[in-house]
Amino acid sequence: MKISIERAVLLKAVSQAQSVVERRNTIPILANVLIEAEGDTVQFRATDLDIEVVDKANAMVERAGATTVAATTLHEIVRKLPDGALVTLTDDSAAGRLTVEAGRSNFSLATLPREDFPVMASSEYSSNFSAAAPALRRLFDKSKFAISTEETRYYLNGVYMHVADGDGGKALRAVATDGHRLARIDTDLPDGASYMPGVIVPRKTVGELRKLLDDDDMEIAVSVSETKVRFATPNITLTSKVIDGTFPDYTRVIPQGNTRKLEVDAAEFAKAVDRVATVSSERSRAVKLQLDEDRLVLSVNSPDSGAAEEELVVAYNDERLEIGFNAKYLLEIASQVDRENAVFMFNSAGDPTLMREGRDTSAVYVVMPMRV
Repeated sequence: MKISIERAVLLKAVSQAQSVVERRNTIPILANVLIEAEGDTVQFRATDLDIEVVDKANAMVERAGATTVAATTLHEIVRKLPDGALVTLTDDSAAGRLTVEAGRSNFSLATLPREDFPVMASSEYSSNFSAAAPALRRLFDKSKFAISTEETRYYLNGVYMHVADGDGGKALRAVATDGHRLARIDTDLPDGASYMPGVIVPRKTVGELRKLLDDDDMEIAVSVSETKVRFATPNITLTSKVIDGTFPDYTRVIPQGNTRKLEVDAAEFAKAVDRVATVSSERSRAVKLQLDEDRLVLSVNSPDSGAAEEELVVAYNDERLEIGFNAKYLLEIASQVDRENAVFMFNSAGDPTLMREGRDTSAVYVVMPMRV
């Protein structure tokens, strides 16, 4: 195999591949990226056995062929090469070496046979549809903060993507929760997605998927089966196993009867929470909200480090309420708000609180209170 490829193109393809590769590997081949050159394209394939990413790029292929090389090492080399360089990759399978040349730089890397590289079995997808990149980006970006990191509750370690009844009819919905907070985001149901099985997309896949969704004009081809999910652009295909488990009935957690309504400028609120939380003890990070007629007082009282208080002018005309929250949870939820105002719906100091963005009900967040 011998190919010549622009550094920028190679860097983009290799960086996507190396981020999938696990740093600590017991199987050496899994640290490698499979490079396959044919015609005028070269494919870079990487996997950790749960996720597989394939990145296609244009290149001048002098000799077709395939080899595997350490993904992280190749990425580091390409990253450090000068901008605009033309990179030549030459594989000597007899010697088990890949030569990387650019200008006066020359590297010789150890390779492993391509036959050893595991390719993820393609499955029959029961549902295929395409969705706009901005819509998918919103679904996952706004829900991923609530993904649980508790390994014991593995079925919460991802975003539950499924078809649900939204306010305007059927919707494609993403839900994530860790038991302390919950995010539920809806977007219009794409054509062909009606019979999609509900799947839990793992946390790592959500992170990798983000790189595919940067181009606002891109249509993403989505394929879903009971065991796998695939997201594809013309150049990149990301295939992932889904979490084998049942996502809990989240509808029971979303409060319906909260009547006390607080409307506040989301950016101002987030900044104020951040300021008063500076003195909170790391362990609890509790912030108290005191609500009165059009007035919100945020306060922190930490015996070890001191106290803080800040007052905000808000829209609130229900009875007086005192309620406490984890500052981190409040900040993460407030930072999801794209519109100017955040609307909080309270019931009592011990009940879950609902938050949405202005009048928009396509994004709903729930946060559990804490004692302060």
